[in-house]
Amino acid sequence: MKFLLKILITTVNVFILAYILPGVDIVNNNIFTAVIVAFVLAILDSFVKPILILFTLPATIFTLGLFLFVINACIILIGAYFVHGFKVDSFWHALLFSVFLSFFNSFIHKRAFSDEKGNK
Repeated sequence: MKFLLKILITTVNVFILAYILPGVDIVNNNIFTAVIVAFVLAILDSFVKPILILFTLPATIFTLGLFLFVINACIILIGAYFVHGFKVDSFWHALLFSVFLSFFNSFIHKRAFSDEKGNK
């Protein structure tokens, strides 16, 4: 249930960010495409991202973790390659999209999944 709620939150964020940001587009503003993008990004984050982090560990350490932004942008570009109807114009648009998507997802997930005692 928690996974489906995270996919739903990511879907809404992807749909809104694709509408707002230039260079990122969901063809015909199709919400089903946004669901597929959210699901593909979740799969890529689970399986491909750890491998990329492992291979680029020296660069990540040297840049004090800032190279993780590049990895996130690459994950967005890979997702755009696999999902028909989701277009990202360039690496810089993917980087901006990934930063905003990470920020909004973490902000909303923190509010939605806070524990019952009121701790955040």
